[in-house]
Formats: sequence, structure tokens, C-alpha cells
Amino acid sequence: MQEQVIISHRGASYEIGRGNGFYGIWWSGASHLRPIEWWPETEAGWHAAWSRFTDVEARRTIAQLSQHAVSAREPQAEALPAPRGRRAFIAWALLGAGVAVGIAGMFPGYFGRTSLTGQAFELVPHLIYLAAWAVGAVMIMRGGAAARTGALLAAGTSVVIFGLFLADVGTAVTGGTAVGTGIVLSLIGWAACTAGALLALRLGPAGSPSRPRGAETVLTLALAGAASLGAAIAFAPSWDRFTLQTAAGTSQTITAGNAFSNPGLVIAGDVVTMAALVIVIIAAGAWRPVRQGAFLLVGAVVPMAAQAISAIVQIRTTASPLQFGITPAQAAQAGLTISSGLTATFWIYCAFVVALMLTGALMLAAPAPTPPPPRAPAAPTAATIQPMGSS
Repeated sequence: MQEQVIISHRGASYEIGRGNGFYGIWWSGASHLRPIEWWPETEAGWHAAWSRFTDVEARRTIAQLSQHAVSAREPQAEALPAPRGRRAFIAWALLGAGVAVGIAGMFPGYFGRTSLTGQAFELVPHLIYLAAWAVGAVMIMRGGAAARTGALLAAGTSVVIFGLFLADVGTAVTGGTAVGTGIVLSLIGWAACTAGALLALRLGPAGSPSRPRGAETVLTLALAGAASLGAAIAFAPSWDRFTLQTAAGTSQTITAGNAFSNPGLVIAGDVVTMAALVIVIIAAGAWRPVRQGAFLLVGAVVPMAAQAISAIVQIRTTASPLQFGITPAQAAQAGLTISSGLTATFWIYCAFVVALMLTGALMLAAPAPTPPPPRAPAAPTAATIQPMGSS
């Protein structure tokens, strides 16, 4: 009689599955032979088998297989995970094309005739966005679990960035300058990367948000929710502070950058950004598997961290007396000096962004849960494998 086994997970060197009355580990592709090690078909046996499997096999190489019976005497071809199929290639190509178009968008005029390359504080965040999408594309091409996490990383970045691009369009439309070719190309690049990320999410089970269970998961969700809400609130007030000082020692300070002091379309973009951040981060905190949720969280944090870096770069540029209604010539004649800095709200925002990063690190450090055991063979037999030296 033929022994029936089901292989549930495969790595680079080993695979794990279920036979009639036991759980076993085989050399990869050798499930038609006797297992290397095996354990009784009990819950404790499965946990012991899985623990041993993850000890001898690198976690990044482990992929879940479609479960079906395989003859223990006659080797049969099993379905391998196929992340490098046509869909994976199209997803990778879309992300790659989106990154290429985004790079091209740096050189033409973005706001009117001014290109991103002419303004470091505008260029830096776009480079960070493109880097996140490029990393996602590389992970998708690696396949397996890396493809799913890469798709989540790229998707999280795309969702939050949409509001920022909307605000840029609003700035161009309401600021008296034309929507530059750079904005158009950047939007096309965003659309391509978003489509690629969404397509890559269909390469395999990417998890989903679920009701938190246990104190640890509730704490993770609470931390993610509180930090995202704090970052969203701190995103709106003024970040820039400018101080004008006269030769006599008197000074005047103004702040700039309040999200709600802008035209309506710009405000809409900022509000969409804040809402998207909170929604994506909360979804990431509730995501299962938790490690995949960590990549969704990181993707959402990337644009917000880029905004903080952009503010630091911008504040290092020379402040203009025009912000006080004074021409540079008048300021020089009167002996006026202008210094720039960042408000306390900005540093509070940075603290919340760091808290989100730490939450993502905690999620990545969470132990991988033991997967459910494979289904029992469809046609069990009375034959059993005689132990050869089980562990």
C-alpha cells in the first residue's frame, strides 16, 4: 500500500508535511522517500516539527505550498510557489517603469519652470519615495514571502503619497503657476507604482487586518494607532519659524507652514495625507501575519519621514526678508538679520514618526506564529512508517 503525505511548506533544503499518523521533515523534493525526522500526529508533535524545521531552514526561504497528497513511493511534481510568473513580472515592470518615470519627472518644471533638481527640499522626499518603490520592486522579484512584503511596502508608500501629490497639484493650480511637466510625470510614476504594488499583492496570501487577540497584539495596535494619530495631528500646524532682528536688538518672530492656511485644494491634499496615514497604520497594526503588517507600516511611514527630512533641508536655506514684507535691499540698509528654525510642533511630529518606526521594529521582531498543520491525507492507509531514529 502506498503511503500518502502532504507537504505544507518548503525551503531551500528541507520541506515539512504530514503523513499517516506523523509529521515529518524531508529533504526538499524528496517526500516520496522516508522523512529525515518525524513526530507523532498531535498538536505538540506539530509544534515540535515546526520548531525543528525553522531551526534547520532559513525563514526567508520558507514558502507555503498548495496542500495535496503525494505518493510516498512514486515521486510526483508538486506545485512550487510561482512568484516569478507573468503577474510577478508585470508587477515588477510597472514598479520599475514608475520609478523610471519618477526620475524623469525631476528634471522638467515642477511648479511652473522650477524643477525638483533646483530645490533640494523638494527633491529629497521624491528621491526617498522612489527608493521605497525600488526596494519593493526588488523584493517582488525575489519571490516567496519577500514578494508579499515588498508589495505591502510599496502599497503603503503609494497610499500616503497620493495626498502629498494632490497638495502639490493644488499648490501649482492656486499659486498662479502652471502644472509643470514634472508633476505630470510624477503622477504617472505614482500611478504605475501603485498599480504594480496592488498587482503584486495578488501573487499570494498577503494577510489582512484581523481582530487583535492577546495583550501583545492589542498593545501593538494601540501603539500604532496613538503614534499615527499624533503624527497626523502634528503634521498640520506650522513647522517653520523665522526671526527678524534689528540692529537695536529688537526682534519679531513669525511661523509658516500651517496646513489650514493654504488654498482649499492644498488643504484637501494634506487632510487626505493625514487620514491615509492613520488608516494604513491602524490596518498595519492589526495585520496578520504581524511581520507582513510591519512592512505595510514602514511603507506608510516613509513619506512622513521624508517630509520631516525635507523640512530640515528647507530650513537650512537662507531666509528671505520678503516673508516680513521687506525687500533684501531694505533689510541690508536697515541692518536687519533673519534667522530660521523649526517649531516645537515639528519636533513633536518627529517624535511620533520615531515612535512609528519603533512600533514597526517591534512588529518585525515578533516571533513567527506556528502555521496550522496540513490537512490529513485524503486517502489514509493502515500502513505506518517505522521510526529510523526520530527526534
